[in-house]
Amino acid sequence: MITFPNAKINLGLNIVRRRTDGYHDIETIFLPIALKDVIEIVPAKGNNSTLTTYGRAINCPTEKNLVMKAYRALETEFNLSPVDIHLHKNIPDGAGLGGGSSDAAFTMLMLNSMFELNISKADLAARAAKLGADCAFFIYNTPMMATGIGDILSPIEVSLHGKALLLIKPDVSVPTAEAYSKVIPAESKELLSSIITQPIETWKDLLKNDFEPSVFSAHPELEEIKESIYQSGAAYASMSGSGSSIFGIFDSANMADKAKDLFKGMNAYVINL
Repeated sequence: MITFPNAKINLGLNIVRRRTDGYHDIETIFLPIALKDVIEIVPAKGNNSTLTTYGRAINCPTEKNLVMKAYRALETEFNLSPVDIHLHKNIPDGAGLGGGSSDAAFTMLMLNSMFELNISKADLAARAAKLGADCAFFIYNTPMMATGIGDILSPIEVSLHGKALLLIKPDVSVPTAEAYSKVIPAESKELLSSIITQPIETWKDLLKNDFEPSVFSAHPELEEIKESIYQSGAAYASMSGSGSSIFGIFDSANMADKAKDLFKGMNAYVINL
């Protein structure tokens, strides 16, 4: 069985408060995008489950990979038989795109189908959330308003049909813990659900990512990328998650393609929305 886990971007990201458990309450909109990994799961040739990776290098021991953690979680609960998992990585890591979380969620979805576990999406999302805050989103994989630590989800309408996304991932890594340590939590002045209904041209002044000030201070090249995207004609540009990818939303794929030429030597993708 083969599946294609996709990435996400964040439309707005407010860090509302630091919780007593060390996490932060956030407000954000998760939007799935068509940049995808590939996962194949087949019955194991041997007596033990395996994970083999291809494509982008993954600096992570097998048992700490979220894909294997997803399998182990269901294996323990349902006594699954061994499988061989093949993961081809296309989505850049350390980019705020949720690639690892998506891989884990899609693994759970595939195992649920393969082994006929009949777990509802809601129950599967609850299990996925234990692996990572945004794993639950990928179980549903439709635009969602996320609150709490990113695990309280509610569907939201996002109208970007016909637009094109330019996604840039430079050779910069922003550790999530470092990004959170430098941000100053604050209640948002306007609801994201309200901002997102306004013309996209207004988003530049209204739709903010609270990680940007501290991350841009540490990595000024990221702010330069964002400004270059705006100068190329993007209606809206932002960092996704805690970085380090920067995206711009353009009126057409042709405009996004022309802007892409400015970022030679970087990972650059044009994706229809």
